[in-house]
Amino acid sequence: MEPLYQSKVVCACCEQSYHTSRVRPSLKRAIRSDSDFCSYYKSVNPDFYVVRVCPSCGFASTESFAERLTDKQKEDYYERIGKVWKPRSYGGERTQDEAMACYKLALLTAQTVGEKDRVVAGLLHHIAWLYRYEDNKELELRFLGFALDAYIRVYQTERDMLNNARLLYLIGELNRRVGHYHEAVRWFSRVIHDKNIVDASMIRSAREQWQALREEMSGNGLELPEEMRQNGA
Repeated sequence: MEPLYQSKVVCACCEQSYHTSRVRPSLKRAIRSDSDFCSYYKSVNPDFYVVRVCPSCGFASTESFAERLTDKQKEDYYERIGKVWKPRSYGGERTQDEAMACYKLALLTAQTVGEKDRVVAGLLHHIAWLYRYEDNKELELRFLGFALDAYIRVYQTERDMLNNARLLYLIGELNRRVGHYHEAVRWFSRVIHDKNIVDASMIRSAREQWQALREEMSGNGLELPEEMRQNGA
């Protein structure tokens, strides 16, 4: 059985229909995952096929994008991207480089039409993962920093609409990964000590990363923040 199948999509911008590849659900089981939810797969990586790219106008989106665009959004898109798009298809099997091109096009699209911060944050985070797969530490960290800023904006504007525990944990973990250790402790502590958070898996993950961070800081001779000196996780 082929790992990919074709899915029909109607472009939200030009309203043309096209086909894009998806990975069969039975093959989406990861063999391992990193602490910020970056997953690794035995064969084909489903993340390579999250972005759909319209071959006609180049509008790149994910299922998290708004289903409809206003006339102003379409005008903005065509002015910045659509008018220079050369028709081509990303509907078949994708290399890692092609997946990266699709994500960066989706990021530019999202920024152009004013998509929500949570959509932009997810795209930035996925781009960081793609750089991690390439072992490009410099660009991975750069995009993790961009994703962190976007997740913080999500927390400031949409926190009542989302899984707050997962968002708080992610902000803590990305702070840890980019070296903002004291900020990471602060966000992990929120997950651990906020009585309103009942997500056991996120609380457990925050405790694990809190402890790992404590050992890392102690091992490097760094001063522990007050929360770590006063409280256990």
